[in-house]
Formats: sequence, structure tokens, C-alpha cells
Amino acid sequence: MNYRTLRAPAEEFIGTALFVLVGAGSVIANMSSNAGLGIAMAHGVGLAVIVTIMLPISGGHINPAVTFSLWLGKQIDAWTLGKYVLAQLLGAVVGALLIKATFPAGAVRMTSLGTPAVSGSMGFWAAVALEALFTFFLVSAVYGTVVSSQAQRVAGFAIGLVVLVCALGGGGALTGAVMNPARAFGPALVAWDWHAQAVYWIGPLVGAAAAAGLWRYLLLPPGTTDLR
Repeated sequence: MNYRTLRAPAEEFIGTALFVLVGAGSVIANMSSNAGLGIAMAHGVGLAVIVTIMLPISGGHINPAVTFSLWLGKQIDAWTLGKYVLAQLLGAVVGALLIKATFPAGAVRMTSLGTPAVSGSMGFWAAVALEALFTFFLVSAVYGTVVSSQAQRVAGFAIGLVVLVCALGGGGALTGAVMNPARAFGPALVAWDWHAQAVYWIGPLVGAAAAAGLWRYLLLPPGTTDLR
């Protein structure tokens, strides 16, 4: 086996584990103060740093919805899709396990390991729509700053900023502005708290598909190369 082929999935595994550790950990750390700004900053800035580090090797997806959108947009093949999504989900579980092992047990139980939750004021389909809209915005940032041949190389900053803006723009209080099935899945599995889990899969995947279609057929400039 050529172990160099494992570099990219390993990066996705490590990057997603770190993102869950930082993101879900910020929910637990800010539990008593309910500091939405701190949680949003941890997710946005954390993702910006992780994507910037991982971009040269794996593309810095750190999100099954992003990987799915790039597959739909013919930027990666099905084998890469499968490897990346598996690595991301395993990384998310490991990140949640690290939180369980290191954070105070009482805070971990009270927050279900930072598992995202939908506000009681939101209906199921409204929550799905909100996550889809936010993910559309996120994936558009990926296409515009990474995939496009006209992209300005500010991918990590731009992608992290999208997460921060969506969280501060209302999503944080309503659905958590997750936009990432792995971020929802890892803590939910370890805490065994599946509250509204479908929202965090249906919404992001629908939003990712819509963004992939728009960019592939309309917005990408001629001559844009794929990421394979």
C-alpha cells in the first residue's frame, strides 16, 4: 500500500476532530454564561485556522456537505467522497470522545457534549430550510475562494467568516448554524442525543447540492480545473 494516499483522509480526520473539539468544547465552556459570541467565534475562527492548515493536502473540507457538493460539481470522484466522509465522521466521533474524557462530567452531561439543538420556536422544515440556506452560503464560499480559477486565495478566512456570520446572524440561537453533518453527528453519537439530527443532514446536503448546481452550471468561469 502507498501510505501517501492516506495523507488527505488523515488530514480530514484530524481536522474534523479538532473542529469538533473546539466547537463543541466552546458550547460546554460557555454553558453558564450562554455566550453566543464566544461560541460563534470558536467555530468561525477555529474553522478558518483548520481549513488554512489542511487546504494544501486535503482541500480542507472538514464537512461532509462540502465534500458532497464538490462531488456533485465534478471536482472530486466518488472514491474520494467516500474516503473523506468516513474520515470526517470518525474524526467527529474522536473529537467528541476527547471532550468526554477531558471536560467536566457535569457540564458534558448538561450540554450533551455540545450537540446542537433546534430552538423550540422553530418547526422541523423551517430549521431544515435555515440550515440549507446557511450551507448554501458556506459552499458558495468554498467554490468562490477555492474552486474557481478566478479565486482570491483567502479560503480559510472566508470560509471561517461565513460560519461566524451565520452564527451571529441568528442561526446560532435557532439551529446552532451547524452547516456540517459531522459536527452534529459526533457529539450526538457519543452523548446518544439524537434531537433533530435529521435537520443537520437534510438541510446541509440540500443547501450543498443547490450551491454545487449553481456554481457548476452558471458561476464557475470557463477553464476552471477540478481538484482531483
